[in-house]
Amino acid sequence: MLSAIVVGAGFSGICAGVELRRAGIEDFVILEKAARVGGTWRENTYPGAACDIPSHLYSYSFEPNPRWSRAYGKQAEILAYLEHCADKYGLAPHLRFGQTVEDARYDAATGAWTVKTRGGETFVARALILGNGALHVPQLPDVPGLASFQGTQFHSARWNHDYDLAGKRVAVIGTGASAIQFVPEIAPRVAQLHVFQRTAPWIIPKHDRAIGDAERWLLEHVPGAHWLRRSGLYWLMESRVVGFAYAPKVNDAIAALVRRFIAQQVPEPELRAKLTPDYHFGCKRVLISNDYYPALRRPNVEVVTDGIEEVTARGIRTRDGREREVDAIICGTGFRVTEYLSQVRVVGRGGIDLNDTWRESMRNYLGISVSGFPNLFLLMGPNTGLGHNSMIFMIEAQARYAVRAIQAMRARGLTSIDVRPEVERAFRDELARKMKHTVWTTGCKSWYQTPSGEVFLWPGASVDYWRRTRRVDLSDYETRA
Repeated sequence: MLSAIVVGAGFSGICAGVELRRAGIEDFVILEKAARVGGTWRENTYPGAACDIPSHLYSYSFEPNPRWSRAYGKQAEILAYLEHCADKYGLAPHLRFGQTVEDARYDAATGAWTVKTRGGETFVARALILGNGALHVPQLPDVPGLASFQGTQFHSARWNHDYDLAGKRVAVIGTGASAIQFVPEIAPRVAQLHVFQRTAPWIIPKHDRAIGDAERWLLEHVPGAHWLRRSGLYWLMESRVVGFAYAPKVNDAIAALVRRFIAQQVPEPELRAKLTPDYHFGCKRVLISNDYYPALRRPNVEVVTDGIEEVTARGIRTRDGREREVDAIICGTGFRVTEYLSQVRVVGRGGIDLNDTWRESMRNYLGISVSGFPNLFLLMGPNTGLGHNSMIFMIEAQARYAVRAIQAMRARGLTSIDVRPEVERAFRDELARKMKHTVWTTGCKSWYQTPSGEVFLWPGASVDYWRRTRRVDLSDYETRA
């Protein structure tokens, strides 16, 4: 029996592997569905794909990268960084590629998890660490007739690089984080671009720039330089939590500045009205871009705010009865975040199914443990997402917590630990109280919410989460030797 099975080899899975090895635990495997590491940065290869967190912060604290070429890393560079980390920290012997996990079951008699993959292989371990992330199951738009379209269609996370967009009539459905990156890239190439927008996003300037050789040398060779850069970025980003989680009215002043930015970028009153959000700043994900608004002002680009009635064989018909004929439809409609485990059946104690359980409420403790699922540890689980800072900081805290729990089990000869129902309930009650005061409950609908309206972000400072996950208190758990 293995000590641990890790599912996924993106930022979460690699971090878990590094922490396990640091703890002296070598009998573990990392199961990855693809043929290489990278997670969302392997999957998303659309034009313009980049991170919206500064590069020096969007990286592991234990593996600083002073050689980023830009202030905001692009997809290929982030993927290369993850491959470097997997190689440097000796994860190759633990990686099992081409292993799509379909079923994971806990056996109360043995205190072990049995994991089965699509290829028919079986793995058994004391602990199961789910690091498969939330941004990997594409969300297709819920519009009639999508399957009837006779042209080319694809989701931004499954970009069709073989299809030449040059000179084509293209429809983009969705105006989220991916769309605002690829729209400026494809707008100059296509003949006509129709951008179908349901809700205008809040977009702030992106302070991106190339990082020169001298600055990279400084960050790499001057003691403390990189740490100061990373720390400064962290606390700058962390300061934004005030307007997100504690005093949403603070964001009203920021919204006024952003409206001025929109007015400068979009002088045309009719277009500006379409692109100005009508909900609180921060209620949905805040995006960053310098070239999205200019792209929408191009003569070959149209922003469509009329609702989509249906997709036809030749194009898209809106509710005003107009049909726009297109050659291709690109869906920039994000991911099924609340269903990120939907492709895996996770069965805990007494035969309870995690996906069934979460249809009522995404109950959990610290976003890591779920009562009734002993020895299961979630990375990037519910209520650990952030609206203001780097998720890598959160992932490190969760991976450390999971590995320390496994260490505690080994040290005390325990076969299982299962978070107490009352501890889980107290945590959920606390989250509900705190969430009432956040900007995410001010009336908008977003992918930060379950279909029932439950917000699954962390309702506070990331440093508070770090503090609460520094040690594992076994009194929070039902233990069995």
